[in-house]
Amino acid sequence: MVGRALTCAVFALAGLLFCVSALTARGTNLRTDDSLLRLTDVIREKSEQNQQTQHQVSALQNQVDALAEQQGQNPADIRRLGALSKAAGLEPLKGPGLTVTLNDAPPGATARIPGVPEPGPNDLVIHQQDIQAVVNALWRGGAKGIQVMDQRLIATSAVRCVGNTLILQGRVYSPPYVVRAVGNQAAMRAAVDADPYISNYLQYVNAYGLGWKVDQGGAMTLPGYNGTVDLRYAQAVP
Repeated sequence: MVGRALTCAVFALAGLLFCVSALTARGTNLRTDDSLLRLTDVIREKSEQNQQTQHQVSALQNQVDALAEQQGQNPADIRRLGALSKAAGLEPLKGPGLTVTLNDAPPGATARIPGVPEPGPNDLVIHQQDIQAVVNALWRGGAKGIQVMDQRLIATSAVRCVGNTLILQGRVYSPPYVVRAVGNQAAMRAAVDADPYISNYLQYVNAYGLGWKVDQGGAMTLPGYNGTVDLRYAQAVP
């Protein structure tokens, strides 16, 4: 009698599991992820949404600025606001600059120097710390403003990588990665050349063919940051 009861209980539990699986799957195959978006696909979708939102924010900010001018603000306040906006990276910046380009190694790259071990997959792609090292070196070299890809960096900007893609301020980019900075060219170049993390990266450039290029051209113009500047943070609930 007990055995029959246990058997019935097992079958009932199995039936429940099948029902839950069917409801969860909603007609899809749970043993394959073909119906699910990969993480990079989700990130790219959110990146497009963020880009559209940034355009809307920029348009609304222009309307706010226009209304503020119509209200006749104090000229001293306007000058002070302009200086603060420029220092915060919200205004375009023009001057002599430096351009640094990083890129993944060519497909199928192998060791180019005798005695160097053959590369693994992680040896052939640009990592977050590589881009961050360039940005940090340029700041140390006295850069007045920095642009990564098509976005201006501000105090709250953070360079993040997922796989071999760069996530910057809600948008996704693929290599080659271009970093542009306005400032004293000689000082910024010296800071880049002296950076130990970049020196380590250059060893991989020589060994496996990772991309590296530094251009010291004439005047360039960096765009102003046009995203939201609201600070958001988490606070523990008592």
